[in-house]
Amino acid sequence: MEKLNLEFDGQLSLAIEIFKGTYHKKFLHQMISSQLDMDRLDYLNRDSFYTGVLEGTIGAQRIIKMLDVHNDRLVVEEKGVYSIEKFILARRLMYWQVYLHKTVLAAEQLLVNILVRAKELILRGENLFATEPLLYFLKNNVTANDLQKNPDLLEKYANLDDYDVFTSIKVWANHSDIVLSRLCQRMVNRKLYKIRLRKDPITKDDLREYQEKAVSLFGINEQDSSYFAFSGSISNSAYDPTGEPIQILYRDGTLVELSAASDQMDVAILSSPIQKHYICALEELIDKQ
Repeated sequence: MEKLNLEFDGQLSLAIEIFKGTYHKKFLHQMISSQLDMDRLDYLNRDSFYTGVLEGTIGAQRIIKMLDVHNDRLVVEEKGVYSIEKFILARRLMYWQVYLHKTVLAAEQLLVNILVRAKELILRGENLFATEPLLYFLKNNVTANDLQKNPDLLEKYANLDDYDVFTSIKVWANHSDIVLSRLCQRMVNRKLYKIRLRKDPITKDDLREYQEKAVSLFGINEQDSSYFAFSGSISNSAYDPTGEPIQILYRDGTLVELSAASDQMDVAILSSPIQKHYICALEELIDKQ
């Protein structure tokens, strides 16, 4: 944003101040970055529409009408509390039904493992095809801090997009490395990992059977089997009252935190993080056991 501001001769200065929270009207920062910001009101309805998950639909217009400013803080009028409850519930449902859906998780983990393997091979000295923008980041360890300090790195990152990644994946599908080629073939053919969710943490013993099958089936070593069978965890909290809480403004001027103001549902329960653990493995390793 700072670089763009230089290009636009400071026309973004006010927007940057609001974004950073340094602008004197603090409630404007809450409107773009808080537990009840405009972005969340927008993407819930939009994603609900395009995915067909009706549980994500919220009354965004009514919520906006119920917003007020009290002591330079964004608050919700008392009569809007039920709409906010629906908003919190919709976020919880959309995360589990869409954003953290098993298919989304499987595709994400497959892509991550492909890039990790590609970087591993390049750092070993392998001559691996990649478009120029992608190749730079595979050859170099670039952190978020590096991007902030070095404008040239930011420019390189801006030149990197999904075309670079998927073009390289299509070429890697025919690579001699068994791990890389098999992972890429699965991505190209949309044959994702299979995932099994459970409440209890995954142990090494839980994974051993899957990884031993991978070693036997694909002729790989034990270390590389972790690309084909591994574990992880996901969590979601739709509302965090300990952070910057949503405040309900009563007619007498009293401010009450949302979970204390709610009388129709236990918002405290919805705000408690839910964690799920998973085993992620190739279909051959799960279905043939």
